[in-house]
Amino acid sequence: MLNCEIHGARDLRVTEAPTEPLAAHQVRVGIRAVGICGSDLHYYLHGRVGDFVIRAPLTPGHEASGQVLELGAQVQGLRVGQRVALNPSRNCGLCRFCRAGAANHCDNVHFFGSASKWPHMQGAMREQVLIDAAQCIPVPDALSYEMAAFGEPLAVALHAVNEAGPLLGQRVMVVGAGPIGALVLMAAHLAGARESIAVDIVDQPLAACARVGATQTINVARDAAALEALTEGKGQVDVCFEVSGSYAALAHCIRATRPRGTVVQVGSLHGSSEGCPLNQIMVKSLRYVGTFRFVDEYAWAVDYLSRGVLDVSPLLTQALPVEQVHAAFALAADRQQAMKVMVTF
Repeated sequence: MLNCEIHGARDLRVTEAPTEPLAAHQVRVGIRAVGICGSDLHYYLHGRVGDFVIRAPLTPGHEASGQVLELGAQVQGLRVGQRVALNPSRNCGLCRFCRAGAANHCDNVHFFGSASKWPHMQGAMREQVLIDAAQCIPVPDALSYEMAAFGEPLAVALHAVNEAGPLLGQRVMVVGAGPIGALVLMAAHLAGARESIAVDIVDQPLAACARVGATQTINVARDAAALEALTEGKGQVDVCFEVSGSYAALAHCIRATRPRGTVVQVGSLHGSSEGCPLNQIMVKSLRYVGTFRFVDEYAWAVDYLSRGVLDVSPLLTQALPVEQVHAAFALAADRQQAMKVMVTF
């Protein structure tokens, strides 16, 4: 089978790998679409994501969908030929976090396409995967493989909104208008937000956010005054989501959020915190929330996509065949051109 491997910074190879034997509880899935996520880009561009360094060839990809090719002897409830979205997270169900309902912090998690453990956890950017039956969520034939592959990033957004608390009637701001930021906006509207503001430094993602329902967009690099207006009177926003991984973005959130409002950190912060008014978290009695991956929200995400509750199609920039995987990664890295780019098999 064809298999994409990242060997180091800008060293992505398409190889041929042997197929693996199927265990009784597993399903063999033919991958049809895989989204390129920010972490995949970091592995490709830098050979690492934060402290997680590639030490052996890593197959990326955790946003995936496909078709059931073969069922293990003990598998029930699925059929060969069925379309499925793939939950990339396999939790142990036994550790203290799983037992407490926080499986996103499982001590023994296996998560597609991550170098956070040794041996590395291989991802879905390959022709076939073996996966536990419980990780396969059936989707209707009418849902394209590309739309089904949005299940994972939408689950991240739904979890972030779920952790934010009640949003009914709230004014929401998202700083960082990439795919996750846009999906957070959509999830916030689904949760009842009355107004949503998208903030970024690039016009293209802001335009995409407008297409999926943002009531206001601000390019802070060009119109700092518009963002400054939201800081008046100790802050004009009820709930802010930091989705860029930037301390500058976090600073915007803290300044714009009203006293006793909520700031949700979705992005993985990097760089220097100098200039970020962290003390205002105390001064304004802000509720500061971190959010990581998802728990039950993956099933919710796939259900919403399957029933057409949310239309994420405006966020898909292009789907390229695996033979053009280098072009796909190059396009995904260009924020002036791309929101979500996928690789197809």
